[in-house]
Amino acid sequence: MRSLSPLILFLGLIPCLQAQSPHGADFKISCSDCHSSFSWAIDADTLSFNHDATAFRLEGQHMRVDCRQCHQTLVFPEAGTECISCHTDMHRTTVGADCARCHTPENWLVDDITELHYDNGFPLLGAHATLACDDCHLSESALEFTRIGNECLNCHLDDYNATANPNHQGAGFSVNCVECHREDGFDWSSESIDHGFFPLEKGHSIADCAQCHTSGAFSGTPTDCFACHQADYESTLNPNHQSADFTTSCAECHTTDLGWMPADFNQHDGFFPIYSGEHAGEWAQCAECHNNPSNYAEFMCISCHVNPETNEEHGGVSGYVYENQACLACHPGGSADNSFDHNNTNFPLTGGHMTTDCILCHADGYQGTPAECEACHTLDYNNSLNPSHQGLRLPGDCASCHTTEPGWYPASFGIHNEFYPLNGGHSAIADDCVACHNGDYNNTPNTCFGCHADDYNQTTNPNHSAVQFPTDCATCHTETAWVPSTFDHNTIYPIRGAHIAIANDCDACHNGDYSNTPNTCYGCHAGDYNQTNNPSHSAAGFPTNCESCHSETAWIPAEFNHDGMYFPIYSGKHQGEWNDCVDCHTTPGNYSSFSCIDCHEHNNPQQLANEHDEVSGYIYESNACFSCHPTGNGD
Repeated sequence: MRSLSPLILFLGLIPCLQAQSPHGADFKISCSDCHSSFSWAIDADTLSFNHDATAFRLEGQHMRVDCRQCHQTLVFPEAGTECISCHTDMHRTTVGADCARCHTPENWLVDDITELHYDNGFPLLGAHATLACDDCHLSESALEFTRIGNECLNCHLDDYNATANPNHQGAGFSVNCVECHREDGFDWSSESIDHGFFPLEKGHSIADCAQCHTSGAFSGTPTDCFACHQADYESTLNPNHQSADFTTSCAECHTTDLGWMPADFNQHDGFFPIYSGEHAGEWAQCAECHNNPSNYAEFMCISCHVNPETNEEHGGVSGYVYENQACLACHPGGSADNSFDHNNTNFPLTGGHMTTDCILCHADGYQGTPAECEACHTLDYNNSLNPSHQGLRLPGDCASCHTTEPGWYPASFGIHNEFYPLNGGHSAIADDCVACHNGDYNNTPNTCFGCHADDYNQTTNPNHSAVQFPTDCATCHTETAWVPSTFDHNTIYPIRGAHIAIANDCDACHNGDYSNTPNTCYGCHAGDYNQTNNPSHSAAGFPTNCESCHSETAWIPAEFNHDGMYFPIYSGKHQGEWNDCVDCHTTPGNYSSFSCIDCHEHNNPQQLANEHDEVSGYIYESNACFSCHPTGNGD
């Protein structure tokens, strides 16, 4: 009977115990799974509860953690299963909230960084495999890994801009570095340059770069044939290219095949028709007409068109001479007709040329008269001062701008883009030369600021001059219009986290005033600070340094260092002794007010006064407690 008494007493207390259960009203697990009838303390020998049956299997370090470290409120369902619910995110959400992507329950060490980078589309190859994380992911803590981007230029823009041999910027090289450089390399040297801008094939299939880049510099190397092959042109004797006045545009006759062969001269008809007209099919070898192999400027008509028939046929032609050059003078198209039409030559008469006396052009006879404008109009070219053709080194090919109309007008300047491209907003004034030149074509600037200095200096929102914005307008503006414009905001205030969502809404921060925008959190968010009531930041005297608790991603979750800034409640003797803020802050909404004596009750004030008899001015009041015990220590 005596042995049944404790059991009966225990059974009688069960309804009361259930009503007071610290585990919550909905807790269904039997008390005996964890506790025994001897004590509420959990005994590992009698414990029958298996945590693996829940949604959170205990593995690694979690197997050695005290239940209370995760279940601080003892209402077990309130503990989240996500890592972030217990572990502070030292990376500040820069790598997401799924800690298990990198860490295991065993420890925080990460041993698969290479695989993680591969999964994110940026394999760590070559020089990248030897770098420390904070060589690329710069942050104050070295634990924030904000995405940089997978393009080489995201990290190597300075290398691109600073490279002088060759000058990548000046040469307009691609900003996609992998077109020339190897991703698995350990330096910038490249053995696989994409030379597609000048195909290295056939005769140009060479491995020695110095054969073309003779100065050791890779920028400014010409791509026209004659620039490299002038010596070949001048030394060629059969035919003699110089004496025959062949074009220096090698590609008109040659391909890039080795040995310059096969070669074509289909433009012969431009000099004299041998592939068309009456001479088509009448010859087999060049030497049939050009009997001097070293001089293709010489030709023979009379070796085929022999006397005496020729003389008889020209009996009525004034000044007739039986001579090759004379034949060509009257029969430039090879026709036997006894008439001469200048339009059938390689120089049709148009515009002002139609009324010009023949002798003005053929002063030295009718053979060898040049057909190029500049051959006759060199003086016109040299004497033109506005613009100065010589000073600006305008092309000597007059026809590129002028027609044959008298007075050289109307004229066009189709090569303007070679000096300054007329794009965007400039295209609208392409025909209004005065808008930019004001009648002076020699000293017109060719930079944005050169023309738009007044726009720069007069702009006040933002004040470009005061803020010292770059005078290279193109860094922010396009040629189409001043607005919309782009601006690398990170040079003044980095846009990260929640600010990214408003990166294109300038007015959200600037409110139309770009000169006086604050660059501190509180400068913009003073209203948020003052209006926050739970807790009241202003009443509690919280610091206005928002980032001490909040991140740029969102206001919540926030971290508040109560121990370091005010009073130790997560460490020291008060750790685990409270559940809610209102346990100490008894005045709702006023966190500067707190109570010590609600918990540290003293039923005998006189006894307490005796214990503090050596304390001058002792008062039984919370602020007095805190003034002597700022760390909560009872000493």
